[in-house]
Amino acid sequence: MPDDRAGRDKQARDEENRQRTRAMLEELERGDETEPPVDDEELDALDVELETMSFPATGIEVIEAFGSHEVESGEGSYDLGDLIPRSTASTYESPEEVRIRVLRPTVAAAMKRVVEAADDHQSAEFGSSQYEAYERTLRELKAIDADDDDEGVEVITDWIVERIREKETLPGSRDVRRRAAEFCRSNGYEVRNDEWLGV
Repeated sequence: MPDDRAGRDKQARDEENRQRTRAMLEELERGDETEPPVDDEELDALDVELETMSFPATGIEVIEAFGSHEVESGEGSYDLGDLIPRSTASTYESPEEVRIRVLRPTVAAAMKRVVEAADDHQSAEFGSSQYEAYERTLRELKAIDADDDDEGVEVITDWIVERIREKETLPGSRDVRRRAAEFCRSNGYEVRNDEWLGV
């Protein structure tokens, strides 16, 4: 890889992706999932297909190869293309990273919308910590709003996407958490100050 700005930027993005994957794997091991799990047989079938692909791969490459692969979760059926951003900025280092996306389909579909909106506005670029903060906020909303139709996840995702389109930049992760906390409180969900959404 050439030692120029583009090469250094790519190396930095790759390292951020690796760090994000490690963090997600650690979280999965802790078992704090907020969605019904995708069936192991579904994941095994996906793994078999993904093993035929060369990694690292961009979101676009994964979708072009396996976008119509269907997975069933406790909440419905999803095509892989519904969960993976159609983006060259989203890079997956291994099949395991793709599998991680599938495990939380509601949050993955929401993050897909956010990443694709950011892609439309080149000034709106994610850092790994901001991506993780958005994702964690959506997971917290999913956990709080589990008995409804994921209204909190949808409302906050719509708000983020709208802000990206209006201001052509990503809202701060603290702003996203604050907005999520406002949604929860206005809908009768308790948010304590010592919780993630308690800003």
